[in-house]
Amino acid sequence: MKRSIPGYLLILLLFLQAISAIPSGLSLIIDSSGMGIGLPPDVLENTPFNNFLIPGLFLFVVLGLLPLITLYGLLSRKKFNWAQKINWDRQFHWSCTFAFYIGLLLILWINMQLYFGIIFNKLHFSYTILGVLIIILSQFPATKREYTQEIIDSHS
Repeated sequence: MKRSIPGYLLILLLFLQAISAIPSGLSLIIDSSGMGIGLPPDVLENTPFNNFLIPGLFLFVVLGLLPLITLYGLLSRKKFNWAQKINWDRQFHWSCTFAFYIGLLLILWINMQLYFGIIFNKLHFSYTILGVLIIILSQFPATKREYTQEIIDSHS
């Protein structure tokens, strides 16, 4: 099945999200002080966290591994029953909906950092734009057509 330009862009952006989150999250899990990636401990001053372990786990699993799983779904169009159960729009393949979820979670992640007083910088802006683009591309009509459940079922 041929992919649209928005479909290819969605795949690229999810890949970029995954490869940026996995090493950072892993580093924060291994060294929860944050010094491994240059985060001073005072960044956590106004947050509910004493170290970077929980943020590192979220970054690694939710913003790193989940985009990889979603990429696999977008590329293979495989059915995962567990994923389909939390797919809010069952007319479309779970991976298309999960891309939407990832965009929302990325924006939420950045906004929570800002809420807790982490100073706004270029990365916050860049990742917010990335989240917005992922949401738009996951809902783009050409992308939605590619991942309509009927079309996928007919090619299985």
